[in-house]
Amino acid sequence: MSLIDVILVVLIFLMVSTTFKSQQNALKLTLPKSQVAKPGPADPKNSFTVAVSTNFPYFYIEDKPVTADQVQKELQGAIQKNPQLVVKIKADRQSPIGEVFRIYDAAKLANASAVDILTEKITRQQ
Repeated sequence: MSLIDVILVVLIFLMVSTTFKSQQNALKLTLPKSQVAKPGPADPKNSFTVAVSTNFPYFYIEDKPVTADQVQKELQGAIQKNPQLVVKIKADRQSPIGEVFRIYDAAKLANASAVDILTEKITRQQ
């Protein structure tokens, strides 16, 4: 094998392994649908989003898996810094409802000013 062939094989290996690594961290959620969904404020400074997936680990903050205790601590710290913080729950439609309520309870215990559940708006077809 020539040196060019070896370098080409190494390059292909690095490209493929980098692609797989970046796809593993992507959290894909299918949000529940709602006919009465309204757009909320888009101010990222005043919001704290927790994602709830369909399987363990259920909770994610900024695409990082966390435990329920870590969510509670992060919420308390964030709300102490900003009392007007709005907690947004971004839950997959198939995620366990008990896990969604754990986040809701954690937000209420941390004295969040509001708790929103993110959905997709259903558009009526005519």
